[in-house]
Amino acid sequence: MAVQVGRRALFQAVRVQATSRESARSLSCSRQYVGFGKVSPSSRLNGYGARHYSSDPKEDLQVRHLDGEDAGIVVVGINRPKAKNSISKNLVKMMCEAVEDIKNNNKVRSVIICSLVPGIFCAGADLKERAKMHQSEVGPFVSKARALITELGNLPVPTIAAIDGTALGGGLEMALACDIRITSNTAKMGLVETKLAIIPGAGGTQRLPRVISVSLAKELIFAARVVDGTEACRLGLANHSVEQNESGDAAYLRALELAREINPQGPIAIRMAKLAINQGIEVDLSTGLAIEEACYAQVIPTKDRLEGLSAFKEKRRPHFKGE
Repeated sequence: MAVQVGRRALFQAVRVQATSRESARSLSCSRQYVGFGKVSPSSRLNGYGARHYSSDPKEDLQVRHLDGEDAGIVVVGINRPKAKNSISKNLVKMMCEAVEDIKNNNKVRSVIICSLVPGIFCAGADLKERAKMHQSEVGPFVSKARALITELGNLPVPTIAAIDGTALGGGLEMALACDIRITSNTAKMGLVETKLAIIPGAGGTQRLPRVISVSLAKELIFAARVVDGTEACRLGLANHSVEQNESGDAAYLRALELAREINPQGPIAIRMAKLAINQGIEVDLSTGLAIEEACYAQVIPTKDRLEGLSAFKEKRRPHFKGE
């Protein structure tokens, strides 16, 4: 019975991936993000993103596909300096379109979510914009933002949040939807919604307890507490905390190093491992093991698996193609 339940859960998840365009349409996204570009593998964040202050809404999000040995790594940079990268209607539209395109691109192997604005990751919702919304608009907007963060969490490839500055409210919820969080020691993080007499509305009450303990999550949310990168790492909120550098992109550079570690591994295996973990963590162990078995079955007939065995036998580096 557990095996049947596990396999059913897996196949449902695979179907969701296969029909991602349909699910993405529910976000009501429009194609407004900056077109993909390329950068050299060795470029730093301020070189790749050309940090500059712009009021052009088309530059609110900059998406770059790295090339050369870094091909397969996608960097999604938030760029709203005058609004502290706060989450606006336009940013939600641009991000959900970028997420949709990433989901449907089999050449993508990992994604880094970062900021192009020094000292800020994302300050949460754009409260100035929200203050101008009619009460009837608030609910639908929050629903779209929640759907976006859910879709980000459902990307089939590893996602890394590089937190080089403040991540509050929805900004931290965005980072919590990523698989891995890397922070600078000077970054500030917190779910501070109770200060505004509301609660986290984009998954914070659900994801934070799953990342750290339930009691710690309650303490942080109830007290609207903000922690620095070092404390976040101690609590398990971040995987790594690195000392900030003069360029203000230490977390991004560490995230890029990690993406480069992931890049050479079998891409289908990585996707199946993520699916097995994400599906399995929500069920009992017996069902989780059945999900793992079903995911393992998906990698057996691949050309990549045979390439891995041949490379091991021949003592050379494997060249995986995602086939």
